[in-house]
Order: sequence, then C-alpha cells, then structure tokens
Amino acid sequence: MMRVNPYLFFSGNCEEAFTFYQKVLGGKITAMMKHRGTEAEAYVPAEWVDKVMHAALDLGEDILMGSDSPPDHQEPMQSVYVSLQFADADEGKRIFDALAEGGTVKMPFSPTFFSAGFGMLVDKFGARWMVNAGEPSS
Repeated sequence: MMRVNPYLFFSGNCEEAFTFYQKVLGGKITAMMKHRGTEAEAYVPAEWVDKVMHAALDLGEDILMGSDSPPDHQEPMQSVYVSLQFADADEGKRIFDALAEGGTVKMPFSPTFFSAGFGMLVDKFGARWMVNAGEPSS
C-alpha cells in the first residue's frame, strides 16, 4: 500500500495556517515541531528558530504536513493544488467558503458536469485548494 500526503511550505506562518486548517477541516494536529532545541536550530537564522520545522494534521486516513521554509529556501506555492473530496455538496461548499475567506477564488464553487459542486482557490496563506463534492445532477 502507498499513501500520498501533501507537504506545504510556508514563509513563516505555518503554525497559524495549521491551526486554521484544523479548525476548518477537523482532525488533530499531531506534530508542531519548531527548530529551537533541535539539531536544525544551527542551520536557520536566529529569528527563525521558533518557526515550524515540521507540522502534521491527522485527518483520519490522510495527513496534511507542512513547515516554514527559511527565506533562502522559500519559493511561492504554484501549480499544485491540494484536492479535497466530499460526498456531500453542502459540506464541500462550507469548507470551500471557509478556506476562501481572505484568499483568492480561482473558480467559484458551483455545479459542474462531473460534480454537484467544484471550486478552486488560493487561501490566505498561499496554499492552493480544489474542493470537489457530490455526484452531478442528472
């Protein structure tokens, strides 16, 4: 068996993002490791030691992971979307709206030929999401 777990890099606000994702998506943060006190502390700028080295949000069968990327390693998130699948279109819409708050909607959540609801957005932290929910109406 193989699992695929998205790993998101942030420019210093990983803890805030994961706290938000836990609130919106549910699940439980099972890791929020900072650089301070680890061997990695020596390899990041002094102002970066309290940034997140590794975070994990357990969502049941799936895990969303992430960290803060030091400035000299930071690249903007592009071309990769975290895809969320919901059986219920109302639940998908609720999650889409929560993730979109303060972000940029790329494609509004609406019915499509393949889904009762689908939308794409970039959240306020720069992470890209696709939300797909329900079977299409006949």
